[in-house]
Amino acid sequence: MKKLAIFASGTGTNAVNIIKHFENSDQIKTAFILSNRDSAPIVEKARNLGVAIEIVNNNDVANGDKLIELCQKYEIDYIILAGFLRKIPTKLIDKYPQQIINIHPSLLPKYGGPGMYGAYVHKAVLANKEKESGITIHFVNADFDKGEIIDQFRCAISEDETLESLQMKIHNLEQVNFPKVIEKIITK
Repeated sequence: MKKLAIFASGTGTNAVNIIKHFENSDQIKTAFILSNRDSAPIVEKARNLGVAIEIVNNNDVANGDKLIELCQKYEIDYIILAGFLRKIPTKLIDKYPQQIINIHPSLLPKYGGPGMYGAYVHKAVLANKEKESGITIHFVNADFDKGEIIDQFRCAISEDETLESLQMKIHNLEQVNFPKVIEKIITK
């Protein structure tokens, strides 16, 4: 049985989707959710799903020792970043090489890096009149959004695309594809 830690800072729709995807799996289990915000909606959602919660302050996230300690305590095999808005410390990346997977709401390398998340990405895509957008699932390295790309999924952008309609397209791509790609990577 491979064990996942899911790191999330916000509403947790991707985290919940992953938890539910693997809840009856005999190969993959969500061991705990880590958040840097005790008020994040994912905290209550994970509790309601019976998943352990660990809250770690931003200083401990930046240092990395507490993250390693928790991952060792839960015997974690893979770390999944699902809307976790903190930089992952190098010592955690070194401890889990090619075992930390992130999802980004653009077709990297476009629209990645510090400050490029959520609506900021979509606004930039629309402002530049891109013809397509999508999601990138990638391994995490020491540079924001520059780790090895695992897979990308695309959607067309219509001439009358709005921020809300693009967000929905991206959300749908995430919900359909992220758990499947995680499963493929872990069970290969």
